[in-house]
Amino acid sequence: MKNFANKTVLITGGGSGIGKIMSRLFLERNAKVVIWDISQPNIDATIADLDSIGSITGYQIDVSDPSQVAAFAKTLKEEVGSVDVLINNAGIVVGKKFSEHTASDIIKTMEVNSTAPMLIAHEFLTDMLAKNSGHICNIASSGGLLGNPKMTVYAASKWSLVGWSDSLRIELQREGKNVDVTTIMPYYINTGMFDGVKSLIPILNAEAASLTIVKAIEKNKTMVTLPGYIYRVTRFAQAILPLRVFDWFTGSVLGIYKTMDGFTGRKAS
Repeated sequence: MKNFANKTVLITGGGSGIGKIMSRLFLERNAKVVIWDISQPNIDATIADLDSIGSITGYQIDVSDPSQVAAFAKTLKEEVGSVDVLINNAGIVVGKKFSEHTASDIIKTMEVNSTAPMLIAHEFLTDMLAKNSGHICNIASSGGLLGNPKMTVYAASKWSLVGWSDSLRIELQREGKNVDVTTIMPYYINTGMFDGVKSLIPILNAEAASLTIVKAIEKNKTMVTLPGYIYRVTRFAQAILPLRVFDWFTGSVLGIYKTMDGFTGRKAS
């Protein structure tokens, strides 16, 4: 979708991090922005910061609750109109060994990171198909390509998201629909969500990552990793190397399997 003027863009997790940055970038492109976020203070702060740029509306919602998703989708359509661009950006990470997870940790991570994007897309896809126009962008993770200690459930949720997102893309293409799907798989982004992570591969700048995502939607790209080489290198190495060699290279040479050792995460505000 090359022109966002007067288009309605819904961004989940839009009250902070790359969600807030993307909200600004879309407003600068003359879009109408709607943010869904679990934090009302974050919504208020984002609207206060960005309201002078253009039209921005916010709703406090827990996207892991299907009843709230259905209710707020209905409200959004009544108060704002149909959604032209949906960005499933909301996500959570626990950052503990799998044995230390509670049942609630597991269920909540899957609900927010993988189930919610499907339910939200389901609410707005019918209107996109009726107009034969729209774009769905799902923010997954490079953790959706590669297993990692202390990210077991997070990785599972992102593998799920990658699989559904790209399957939806293929499905819509086969049906000849003008509704595009972009799957984004970023490395760690410096937003606070992964505070404490140590990495030989540079941690991504939030502003630059957000701009790359917006441009990927503008160019109707399908699957995008940040940085761009991660998908090709990972898939190629997984295909040609014995698993023990791959684990040695990934864990001992690149140090990826140790990146979460010092994880603290975003501190509660």
